[in-house]
Amino acid sequence: MTETESIEYDVVVVGAGPVGENVADRTRAAGLSTAVVESELVGGECSYWACMPSKALLRPVIARADARRVPGLGHLVQGPLDTAAVLAHRDYETSGWKDDGQVRWLDGIGADLYRGQGRLDGPRRVTVTGPDGVRHVLTARHAVAVCTGTRALLPDLPGLAEVRPWTSREATSAKAAPGSLIVVGGGVVAVEMATAWQALGSRVSLLVRGKGLLPRMEPFAGELVADALTEAGVDLRTGTSVTSVTRENGTVVAVTDTGDRIEADEILFATGRVPHTEDIGLDTIGLEPGSWLSVDDSLRVQDSDWLYAVGDVNHRALLTHQGKYQARIAGAAIAARASGVPLLETDPWGAHAATADHDAVPQVVFTDPEAAAVGLSLAEAEQAGHRVRAVDVEFASVAGAGLYADGYRGRARMIVDLDDETLRGVTFVGPGVGELIHSATIAVVGRVPIDRLWHAVPSYPTISEVWLRLLEAYRG
Repeated sequence: MTETESIEYDVVVVGAGPVGENVADRTRAAGLSTAVVESELVGGECSYWACMPSKALLRPVIARADARRVPGLGHLVQGPLDTAAVLAHRDYETSGWKDDGQVRWLDGIGADLYRGQGRLDGPRRVTVTGPDGVRHVLTARHAVAVCTGTRALLPDLPGLAEVRPWTSREATSAKAAPGSLIVVGGGVVAVEMATAWQALGSRVSLLVRGKGLLPRMEPFAGELVADALTEAGVDLRTGTSVTSVTRENGTVVAVTDTGDRIEADEILFATGRVPHTEDIGLDTIGLEPGSWLSVDDSLRVQDSDWLYAVGDVNHRALLTHQGKYQARIAGAAIAARASGVPLLETDPWGAHAATADHDAVPQVVFTDPEAAAVGLSLAEAEQAGHRVRAVDVEFASVAGAGLYADGYRGRARMIVDLDDETLRGVTFVGPGVGELIHSATIAVVGRVPIDRLWHAVPSYPTISEVWLRLLEAYRG
């Protein structure tokens, strides 16, 4: 017989990924009692099936590529990667898919963890049936924060389930490199996993429905990454859709809209994400199960005074670091409202407004070359009605780039708002540029005028001297 236990908290957080953890951290720091509900591993998608394992797979790939372009070193690193060692390090970075350390962290901040599927059960109520059979009814005095993230979207192809396709989870947790792999998609997951598994010994075919890769970035980013993938041996086909998939005697057979038949050991679909809200009780509060949750800039669900949706589930910016940023804003807003603050700081860039979601989202794609961007692309800026100018510079003009790698190839672009001469967006593509993007993020967030950036002197000879080249190109 199932027992029932009812407990009241100030805040109930549904989902213990990095977003939920950060909401709990902020509400506990404000002195609010907090319960955290998790149905899988504490630490969530990022820790076990996304950011951490994927970057553990990619780091040796990028390091070897960089080393091969250094005179005096390149001839020493021409052999294959030690795939077993790479996978072992990946396992280490995911803690062997055990969450003991993150559970200890939650305990350390004083949050109570409830394992099991959390479901809303009317306003301010969350029910959880734990593995011990006890049904917990958690009531929130102030707020419930839904931080359940997203799951992979699979296409509606007949018989796909029988094929046992990979999603991002299988791609980052595979125990061995398949002899051959079909990757379907042209976004971040697709290009990163194509990069990783090609370098780890798989023969990769990358099938892209659109005209190019990384469609959310400046076009040249996808073009440079596509060139590098092709040079690495990836069979890249754009303008290609998969119309059917079967598994015949263990081999995956994908047929495209052009009639081509492609065979591989495994197939990865990296074709988008959907919100993980289909079974969390949204219907009990008048919302549609499986829907994205629309929020205001304080991350509170519209038309609610107690429900928050933080991270990927609100569809504002599907990135771990952006979700953690939202969590800090939401935690501050929950604490302020709980303490009776009459007027929150919800103006742009205020303490209770996730303004960066609109104007300054940074992202790094860990391919070779890396692609990094923040803010608006040229097309986005023009569509938003801004009067802008794009300034482009090749990294070959920067002494530090030539020292970093022989034959360094890359490009930088800044989008200048001509009305106030501040930056609306910046894109870098090239080896090592991921570490440059935070300087661009500061410039965009701070709306630093070009005249002031002229006085920010980059050290010589570093790749960051590209900033000087960009400013010189703009000023003439």
